Amino acid sequence: MTGWRSTEKGEDAMKMKAAVCRAYGAPMTIEEVELAPPKEHEVLVKTKFTGWCKSDYVVVSGRIRMPLPMVIGHEAAGVVVDVGPGVTMLEKGDHVAASWSSSCGRCKMCVAGRETLCLTYTPLIGKGALLDGTSRLTDAKGNRLGHDFFVSGFAQYMVIPERNAVRVRKDLPLDQACFLGCCMPTGFGAVCNTAQVKPGESVAVWGAGGVGLNVIQGAKLRGANPIIAVDLEGSKESIAREFGATHFIDSSKEDPVPKVQEITKGGADVIFEATGEGGAIAQLYWAMAVGGKHIQIGVHAADEMVSMNFTFTPGSHRQMIGCNYGDIHLHQDLPVFADMVMDGKYNLSKLITKKFKLEEINEAYEATAKRQIKGRWVCEFD
Repeated sequence: MTGWRSTEKGEDAMKMKAAVCRAYGAPMTIEEVELAPPKEHEVLVKTKFTGWCKSDYVVVSGRIRMPLPMVIGHEAAGVVVDVGPGVTMLEKGDHVAASWSSSCGRCKMCVAGRETLCLTYTPLIGKGALLDGTSRLTDAKGNRLGHDFFVSGFAQYMVIPERNAVRVRKDLPLDQACFLGCCMPTGFGAVCNTAQVKPGESVAVWGAGGVGLNVIQGAKLRGANPIIAVDLEGSKESIAREFGATHFIDSSKEDPVPKVQEITKGGADVIFEATGEGGAIAQLYWAMAVGGKHIQIGVHAADEMVSMNFTFTPGSHRQMIGCNYGDIHLHQDLPVFADMVMDGKYNLSKLITKKFKLEEINEAYEATAKRQIKGRWVCEFD
């Protein structure tokens, strides 16, 4: 970063390095881009760590279409270095987790306590802009760059809405704080809020990635038993068991449906889909118990269809429930999650299996395509 400078439009801007997605399925480019200062109710954050999420892969691969070009990344943490006019929730020096979810507090969903379904701001997530509909990012030629889910964390600095930056305690390591922006609340919240898992209920989790591992850990804390992890990669068994899985099924080698039915003596009470793959839905439906719940977390390709037979759904009372960001209350829950980590009640440190530099981001993309990532890879900034 070279500091603020005046642009042809009379605005100040700073130069910084960022990962830019310019074409779906193509390697991301590391570019020097310009970042305009925060406007009203926005903050400037120096990025310290950004987690690589499968949702990043989904966007870059084109399975979910967003306006390009854009600076990617939605799971980040850093330090506030400047605030825009009207900011009251944060000040310089605060440590924050950047969240891709925002709420207005006034719409029907927010008033009902379902802020992750905010009718004002949730529809803006895929528009490539901040809450006011504009971008703070331009490339070296002065062309607009989009924001990824209000965050754009694979950059040295971020301008994000005040509502999307949550202050966390300063003794929480920022390489773990970044997980509060996505995978931890998404997985843990799905267990506690969406499914409301009860002690003794049987749980199965399709997908033992970053979100799936947090589902597993949440299920363990809720007293679920058994907890069955299902994944195409047998190499994930050790980390799945470390986070609380009592059983592991390598679905590349055996059909998980009869195995789950055998372990649970008829089907799992709650099944979480955390892969974003249509085939998982077709499998897990038949692995559910009578009266069971299917919690859909994974984000599927927009053009992907799943063929299902629902003949027995009315009689079996099987439910499919969508889950967005763990149905959390952002500014109330994230500080509590931070306390849980620092009090030793929740493990995030072992989620980190590799740290990489911004210039290595395409390696993370390729590793995701090859299903080689265990836990979470985290980008570390100087």
